[in-house]
Amino acid sequence: MSEQESAAPAPDPNDPGLLTPAEVGLLTDQYELAMAASYHRREMNQPAIFELFARHLPANRDWLLAAGLGPTLRLVRELRFGERELAYLNSVGFADDFLDYLSRFRFAGEVHALPEGTACFANEPLLRVVGPRIDAQLLETLLLNQINFQTMVATKAARVVLAAGSGEPGAGERVIDFSPRRDHGTDAAMKVARSSAVAGCGGTSNVAAAMRYGLRPVGTMAHSYVMSFHREQDAFRAFMEDSPGNTVILVDTYDTLEGVRNAISASRATGEPLNGVRIDSGDLLELSRSARSLLDEAGMREALIVASGDLEEHRIAELVGVGAPIDRWGVGTELGTSRDSPVVNGVYKLVADMTDGEWRGVWKRSPEKATHPGPKQVFRRFQDGRMAGDLIAAEDEDVDGEPLLVPVMQQGKILHVESLDEIRARTASQLASLPDGLRRPEPAREPYPVTYSERLQRAVT
Repeated sequence: MSEQESAAPAPDPNDPGLLTPAEVGLLTDQYELAMAASYHRREMNQPAIFELFARHLPANRDWLLAAGLGPTLRLVRELRFGERELAYLNSVGFADDFLDYLSRFRFAGEVHALPEGTACFANEPLLRVVGPRIDAQLLETLLLNQINFQTMVATKAARVVLAAGSGEPGAGERVIDFSPRRDHGTDAAMKVARSSAVAGCGGTSNVAAAMRYGLRPVGTMAHSYVMSFHREQDAFRAFMEDSPGNTVILVDTYDTLEGVRNAISASRATGEPLNGVRIDSGDLLELSRSARSLLDEAGMREALIVASGDLEEHRIAELVGVGAPIDRWGVGTELGTSRDSPVVNGVYKLVADMTDGEWRGVWKRSPEKATHPGPKQVFRRFQDGRMAGDLIAAEDEDVDGEPLLVPVMQQGKILHVESLDEIRARTASQLASLPDGLRRPEPAREPYPVTYSERLQRAVT
């Protein structure tokens, strides 16, 4: 490397930390590079197969909703090691010949994966990578970083959608992502908005995500707006005059029901139809019932009631179950952080490599972390339109059921591109096909049946 190239970039403690797709090469654990350098030195770059899966379902979860594949494939396709990154690696001791290899890095392998919006379970591969050992190894941290988080959020959002629809997925349009102010950083806020849309949510308060992904931007006003005026009714009139067509009014800054009356008066005074009222605190059942009565008595039966304020699937299911007249649910902190189950503990494991021209299955035998060898496929059976059981089998086995993993990348080129509408349709179909016991917020009495084929069981005995 030249003297200029070998000069490591000066660290900047105030760098925002945002990465372009071409800068994610170093978004990796140090040991990935150390292993890759050793493989390179020892000429161990034969084809290998890795699989990404969760050994156990997260706490409070009976299933997962696969998400994040589309953006992740874009990152894999664009992954590069530029001069700045190579200079840094040179400064921390990586050899020039390995850095030369990285300078030419372009992932040219294969990826098979569950399409986004697919319900899945423990030990089922969400994604399989086939490629030179070094290249496949270098993807580990990035894939886990992207797929684990987005699957976590999509699963939480799907549970909220089901709760809003009494166990049916058709109520997704009633759920709005209100999470960006509580999300764990700017990248997380974008991924939460997209993953919520994957799950079927009907909009987001995140305007950047709405623009980027073609989502519906949704918002009303804050309490600070109301308190900026001497009288609540003045605030409502000003907002209606200045935001025609967006007249969902926040009514609980002072007295909620008096706020509803003031919103009705402001609508009459300005001539702007009252689209709805938002209640952000208090007894949502009683307040929504009283608000509905006031709106109906005023002839404003089309005005919506929007609820927000630390909502999650259990509370929403409870309110829906007792008939609360709430039309929209704004879900923030619980959606963006999945507070009751904040981790999908996905892992990325070597399952086969090429030895003397033949594939060799490999697997871990350590207690609690044992795996099964070879590339796998998941076959799903249905009965009367409902999911009846999954079989994890070797990729080339001929067994009954619908194979779930599909080819999504070949020779580094993306094969599988879907719109959010297509993904949302799959999600709705998958959620509708879940057994009844898996569509409620409470833990299922019986786990969904997932078994290994006899061939895979024999392989580890």
